[in-house]
Amino acid sequence: MRTLHTIQELRAAISGFRNQGKRIGLVPTMGNLHEGHIALVEKAREAADIVVTSIFVNPMQFGAGEDLDAYPRTLKEDQSKLQAAGNDLLFAPTALEVYPNGPGRQTQVLVPVVSEGHCGASRPGHFEGVATVVTMLFNMVQPDVAVFGEKDFQQLAVIRKMSRDLFVPIEIIGAPTIREADGLAKSSRNGYLSAAERSLAPAVYRSLTHIGAALASGSDDFKALEDTARAELADTGFRPDYVNIVNSETLKPAAPGDRQLTILAAAFLGTTRLIDNLTVNR
Repeated sequence: MRTLHTIQELRAAISGFRNQGKRIGLVPTMGNLHEGHIALVEKAREAADIVVTSIFVNPMQFGAGEDLDAYPRTLKEDQSKLQAAGNDLLFAPTALEVYPNGPGRQTQVLVPVVSEGHCGASRPGHFEGVATVVTMLFNMVQPDVAVFGEKDFQQLAVIRKMSRDLFVPIEIIGAPTIREADGLAKSSRNGYLSAAERSLAPAVYRSLTHIGAALASGSDDFKALEDTARAELADTGFRPDYVNIVNSETLKPAAPGDRQLTILAAAFLGTTRLIDNLTVNR
C-alpha cells in the first residue's frame, strides 16, 4: 500500500492504474479507523480493482464548539489496518493541500431538502462541509465507485442527491452499519465514552428496535413513538437531540401511506453525540 499526501502524487498513481484499465473505488474517511471503516474498504474491494481510502479531518464540517482539535489523528494505526485490509492507496492530505486559500474562501456545495432537519438542523453548515469535501475528493480521485456507511444515513442521502443533481458519473454504494455485540453502532466517537457511559450507549439502538417493531406491526402513531423514545433515552441518562421517523427517500416526516420508513436518532451521552438509524419496510 502506498501513502500519498499531495493531489499531484494521487493523480499520477491513479493515472497509472487507469492506463491498465483498472476500476477505481474510493472510501472517504476522517481516520481513527475501526471495523466499520474496514468493512467499507472490503465493500469497495468487491466493486473495484483498486481501492483508494482517504483520511482527512475536514475542518469545514465541524461547527463552533465541536471537536475538530480533539478529533483523534491515528495515521500509523490506520495505515496498518488498511494494509491488512488490502487497501491500495491511502490519500492523507494536509488541510493546506485541500484548502490552499483556507476553508473560508472555498467554493461550497449546498444540497437542499435532504440536508435540512435532523443533523442538518443540529449542526448548521455541517452538510455543506461534507458535500463540498466529497465533491472535491470525487474530482481529485475520479473514481468509478464510492462507498459510504449507512450509519450516517442523512449524509449518505445528501451524497446520493448531490451526485444525481450534478450528474456525477460515480456509483454510490451504501454499506450496512457494523455494530458491537450489544448493538452499539461502531463509531470513532465511541472512544470518547467513559466506561459507565459505554454501558448505557446501546440504549439508542434498543429504542430504534422498539420503534421498528411497532412500525412493522402497522402503527402509524409516529409522534407517540418518537416522544416515548425520547423520554426513555432521557430517563436512561441521555440528552436526546432528536428521534424522527421519516420517509426513507425524502427524509421528510413519515406519512401513514409511506412504505419505507427510517428512524433517525441522535443523543448526547455526557459530551459525546451518538447517532444511529433503522430502516423498516412495510
